Amino acid sequence: MISIAEKIIKHKKAVVIAFVLFALISTVAQFFVSVNYNMVDYLPEDAQSTTAMDVMEKEFTAEVPDTRVMVRDVSLQEALTYKEKLSAIDGVGEVIWLDDVVDLKTPLEIADEQTVENYYKDGNALFSISVRSGDEVAITDAIYELIGEDGAIAGEAINTASSQKMAGTESMYAAILLVPIIIFILIVSTTSWIEPVFFLTAIGVSVLINLGTNIFIGEVSFVTQSVAPILQLAVSLDYAVFLLHSFSDYRKQTNNPEEAMQLAMKKSFPAITASAATTFFGFIALTFMKFEIGSDLGINLVKGIVLSFISVMVFLPAFTLLFYKWMDKTQHKNFVPSFTGIGNFVAKLKIPSLLLVFAILVPSFLAQSNTAFTYGLGEQPETTRAGSDFIEIKEEFGETTPIVLLVPKGDRAKETELVQELENLNYVTSVIAYVNMVGLVIPPEYLDESITKEFYSENYSRIIINTNQGTEGDIPFSIVQKVNKAAERYYGDKALSLGESVTLYDIKNVVNKDNIVVNVLTVVTIAIVLLATFKSISIPLVLLITIQSAVWINLSIPYFTSSPLVFVGYLIISTVQLAATVDYAILLTEAYQHNRREMSAKKAIMKTLDEKTFSISISAAILSSVGFILWMTSSNPIVGSIGLLLGRGALLAFVMVVFLLPAMLLVFDKFIKKTTYKANFYEEK
Repeated sequence: MISIAEKIIKHKKAVVIAFVLFALISTVAQFFVSVNYNMVDYLPEDAQSTTAMDVMEKEFTAEVPDTRVMVRDVSLQEALTYKEKLSAIDGVGEVIWLDDVVDLKTPLEIADEQTVENYYKDGNALFSISVRSGDEVAITDAIYELIGEDGAIAGEAINTASSQKMAGTESMYAAILLVPIIIFILIVSTTSWIEPVFFLTAIGVSVLINLGTNIFIGEVSFVTQSVAPILQLAVSLDYAVFLLHSFSDYRKQTNNPEEAMQLAMKKSFPAITASAATTFFGFIALTFMKFEIGSDLGINLVKGIVLSFISVMVFLPAFTLLFYKWMDKTQHKNFVPSFTGIGNFVAKLKIPSLLLVFAILVPSFLAQSNTAFTYGLGEQPETTRAGSDFIEIKEEFGETTPIVLLVPKGDRAKETELVQELENLNYVTSVIAYVNMVGLVIPPEYLDESITKEFYSENYSRIIINTNQGTEGDIPFSIVQKVNKAAERYYGDKALSLGESVTLYDIKNVVNKDNIVVNVLTVVTIAIVLLATFKSISIPLVLLITIQSAVWINLSIPYFTSSPLVFVGYLIISTVQLAATVDYAILLTEAYQHNRREMSAKKAIMKTLDEKTFSISISAAILSSVGFILWMTSSNPIVGSIGLLLGRGALLAFVMVVFLLPAMLLVFDKFIKKTTYKANFYEEK
């Protein structure tokens, strides 16, 4: 470490210039990284809906109708004109309306009333359309231009377009709120007005490089784009704080700044490495998710932690030595409040703390595993046009979610039986297929391809099932199951289904399996790092119980408040909270171990809490601020839920580390001593 430190210090100007150049290149490169808002793309390749989508893209030209467009106060003829104009918009695929299910040459009074009212009601026309993936913003803007202020759009395309439009402004808004808060927190914790700028510069450079290096990946998910940069900043600021605090301490011992930095790098290296390692391995667990939004975020966070570590150990020492005089010129008085006495207070509460936490631990564990979950992006806020449009269409026509079935082509009699069975299912409003739209009498080979191409490809027959339910929940998922079972009875595993509710049903099944894998991997990998760090069997156990308690309590709150939780947020946070906040427990336990070698357990814990509570509170305050600001600024339910859980989780972890961890260290002191290699604990004579 000393020889590396010498080289960094010797070439400090070259190091700073190199990092600044990398950061500038990365800043430009990040604009060429595309952001993917389509959750379907992150399902594993062997998922049923993924296979079905691939087949349909090969076999049929038209896509699944996933968006509804309402036009007010129009006659049948005007509605047909709007249908033609919608079809003419570049990127709009299939447009389904009343004329596709009813012969408009006959009076509407003769037709089935429910069927008619699914598409045309009180002079309002409702079209089901498919929108080309990737161009949602431009296409929905063109639709709005056509239908005017009175028209409305609801569905997957407008939700995606709204998220894309808001993403940039929301990230900027979050940064504008967050940076001043972090600077304020850091000013309170330092004795120099300029020192927080050094912290933020070091981590900011690594964040920019991380964003730019995504160009080698090609694209990132919307979750990664929104969460990763801010999360990287929050979890790795501690590394910079460790180094510069150590540098300040050594400057009191030597007048040579370079020597002070060399000693600081040597001293802080183990602490920063241990802190980075637990976070690194925690985030590695996310990369094992089959639902690839998790692995996409995991790769970015792992890359971010490595780059933050390199930036703090290489760039920050060089940068600090070039500008340390600014730190000297901008000194201010110490704002740190005295925490003397908190150790004595906590030590007195050790038994009540243990009893209280263990009393709520079992119900919290059971509650967090029984929370109601959502799996999609959900509805847009009512304050947005997309949100108000959804309500307008729902009030006028109710909800409609199409499911598309692809079955082997050939046996039209079997197809007729299946269609009839599907038409009799609860919540199914209409079924569009060749056998009930055109009929069995006329073979498709005798008709023009323009009529048959919507129903038949070379190998498959396509059936569209319209339901009057939403995209997810118990009823929509039960409809998907019934449709799949009906198709299986006739065609076995050769029948394929797709649509938004089918995709969300697949996501539900995939992430439920991911939950077990990710949680086990997170705990095991962090336990191994803690085992190596403390050379103890009991200390990793005590630390993991402390932080896992905070995770379970955090995730149980939605159950007790009867508020559904976005499952992707739940899955990610169960890993991120553990990985990001276990550092608090490491910091306190390392200091306690050092003190325990010189004094009794009670005195050691009191001294540790008096000295370290403030440092832990600064880390928790930064991470909590990041979480709550993400929650407040993001309209995306996945990003918002991650923010809320992160903000609340950081505060809960702080409380657990300050109250539960000291209690366990005191109560299990003898057991810890026996199960720790070369503990060398002080013994009173």
